[in-house]
Amino acid sequence: MSRRLRLWVLGAGLAGLAALLVAACVRLPAFGGTRHPYGAMATRASLARHTANVVAAVNFDQRAFDTLGEESILFAAVLGTVALLRQTRGEREVRPAPVRVARPVRRYALLTLPVTLLIGLYVVAHGQLSPGGGFQGGVVVATALHLLYIAVDYRALERVRPVGMYEIADAAAEGCYVVTGLAGLLVGGAFLANVLPYGTFNTLTSGGTVPILNAAIGMEVASAVVVLLARFLDQAVEIRSAEGDEST
Repeated sequence: MSRRLRLWVLGAGLAGLAALLVAACVRLPAFGGTRHPYGAMATRASLARHTANVVAAVNFDQRAFDTLGEESILFAAVLGTVALLRQTRGEREVRPAPVRVARPVRRYALLTLPVTLLIGLYVVAHGQLSPGGGFQGGVVVATALHLLYIAVDYRALERVRPVGMYEIADAAAEGCYVVTGLAGLLVGGAFLANVLPYGTFNTLTSGGTVPILNAAIGMEVASAVVVLLARFLDQAVEIRSAEGDEST
């Protein structure tokens, strides 16, 4: 295919996409108006299924299959990172020397670590009740663990971060989401259809399968972020080329 033909194909594709976007925007409700059909339907479905946080109801109930795709993209990114950044024959592992940390940094990092971890777990656990959820809380939990790197040193982080366990947790969380979806098929419904009682509105056990899917996402995101950072930090801190001290 010539360069000119490729540009024509690209132009035709962009023109088609632009036409679809314009057609979609024409039918949107006016900004600031009182008519919001999609929002009204999502809110009614959320309340009917005892999920106080409408965003969580959309993510883990009304479009739970799409969320599985988003989770799988992150899972695939972790697999790719582990494969690409693995230690090769031309590399060796060098234990990093302890680094002196300023006392104020050490003090405040250690003080905020348990608070950050608790906040992350709270955001995950209350995802179906209040703003937040597995995606946001998982990142906060992973961030809390890495405050130990700031407060002490890399070796202290390694002691609480066995990468192999987090890789297993990442895969287990992905599998938990899929198995929960298959449960809907086993009872004669659709994939990822709710199979549990909706429970009492505005409690931790409300929302049917939403809390389970939300927790699986929280576990997967936290584990994935830990594994990703571990692989990149290993390359920056520990892995050296066999010929010299140049990082690879």
